[in-house]
Amino acid sequence: MTAPAPYAVHPATSRGRLHHEPEAPTRSPYQRDRDRVIHSTAFRRLQYKTQVFVNHEGDFFRTRLTHSIEVAQIARSIARALGLDEDLTEAVALAHDLGHPPFGHAGEEALNQAMKPFGGFDHNAQSLRVVTMLEARYAAFDGLNLTWETLEGLVKHNGPLPKPPAYIADYDARQKLDLGTHAGAEAQVAALADDIAYHSHDLDDGLRARLFGMDDVGHLPVVADALAAARHASLDVPPPRLRHETIRRVIDALVSDVITETQRRLAKLAPRDADAIRRSKRKVVGFSEKMAEANQAIKDFLYARMYRHWRVNRMTSKARRLTGELYRLLLADPSLLPDDWRARAGEAGGPRAATTVGDYVAGMTDRYAMDEYRRLTDLSVTG
Repeated sequence: MTAPAPYAVHPATSRGRLHHEPEAPTRSPYQRDRDRVIHSTAFRRLQYKTQVFVNHEGDFFRTRLTHSIEVAQIARSIARALGLDEDLTEAVALAHDLGHPPFGHAGEEALNQAMKPFGGFDHNAQSLRVVTMLEARYAAFDGLNLTWETLEGLVKHNGPLPKPPAYIADYDARQKLDLGTHAGAEAQVAALADDIAYHSHDLDDGLRARLFGMDDVGHLPVVADALAAARHASLDVPPPRLRHETIRRVIDALVSDVITETQRRLAKLAPRDADAIRRSKRKVVGFSEKMAEANQAIKDFLYARMYRHWRVNRMTSKARRLTGELYRLLLADPSLLPDDWRARAGEAGGPRAATTVGDYVAGMTDRYAMDEYRRLTDLSVTG
């Protein structure tokens, strides 16, 4: 393995953990963080949380879990090419969606609306709640006790937070995360890998679901060249293989551009250490201007032809309504919560109950949320 770049985050200079622990003899601090994320309850639940299609709509569509794994793979490849810490990059990538509620963005929108009187809901802040408080696996502390660098990457992977959500601000009072600066390059890589994975696998799932066809995407920048190259590679390739051949070329084009553009920015900035990346006025990891425009064109197409497709709209509407009503039912009467959650909630309608019910609902899988709603509203269902 090649030596890490000077601007990479180095395990030897880690700012440590909120609760001191002896270092592991066989793993770096960031390997340990990655492993803790993988073994967490919240990570396993991502298997049954919506990406675009609700879990029961098909066995082969992406879920939050498969999305997170794809993000981690892409992020690790980019990190290796740039000489960054691959384990930290992977830890941030695997943890970035831990706070997502059931039913994808529909569930998040419903929770945010229902919780507006109490500050709203933010999945990024919820991810921090999960890894610093809600995971209950260790005798000595709540949460996973991840390193400062992983927590920083988790909350700032999309940039500085001059006006952080309430929980991030509260946590920052306990352990300063330098919210006014960028995150290290590893977290920036994870954020770009999220975009790449999102757009490529949503194109794949949209084609598989027949929301649009190959002819519909043939005009899109990057996709058009990838499709032409895939067809040229084998004139007789059947449609499923043509789709896969096209998508992998799209991923390769996006990844290659990020690496080339980031290397150009790094050469211009000449950072001597990871803190120079953090202090930079702009993100160091990014697409070229031309590729950023192409990426936006793909995003616009998916928004119009997939995320707002009438079939997706119907499921989104139902999911939004179910999530909101489930939250309101439990907030109005916390005695309906299971014992351990009821003890935390306090009086109905209060801020403690609002936060507790939010944590409870956000932690649900799609299937559990549907079952819980039936248990609360259908007289024929017991329990």
